[in-house]
Amino acid sequence: LNTQTSTMVQRLTYRRKHSYNTKSNKVKVVRTPGGKLVFQYKKKLSNQPKCGDCGAKLHGLPSVRPKERSRLPKNKRSVHRAYGGSRCAGCVKQRIVRAFLIEEQKIVKAVLKRVGKK
Repeated sequence: LNTQTSTMVQRLTYRRKHSYNTKSNKVKVVRTPGGKLVFQYKKKLSNQPKCGDCGAKLHGLPSVRPKERSRLPKNKRSVHRAYGGSRCAGCVKQRIVRAFLIEEQKIVKAVLKRVGKK
């Protein structure tokens, strides 16, 4: 004779129409105060915003899903700097230095051209 006691397991069904175990349909089992087991839907994890040039994480910006980001106030969506919320500080500095050097080069070219004509 089998002396093991078998316990009944409560079956769970999805609470929404989508019935497949996909990335957008992840759930966790929760016991309610009434003792029932139910599914609670998990939200997708979000990635930290990254710099468009070097791919480094952008500091001072929350990592939230795109829809939620659009609902954030403007001061939470970006950093108060040129290219804030899009490029990191190092890349912005690089851009400024590059632009300055290009302008300097143009001036030097113009001066050399004037000296060559004389």
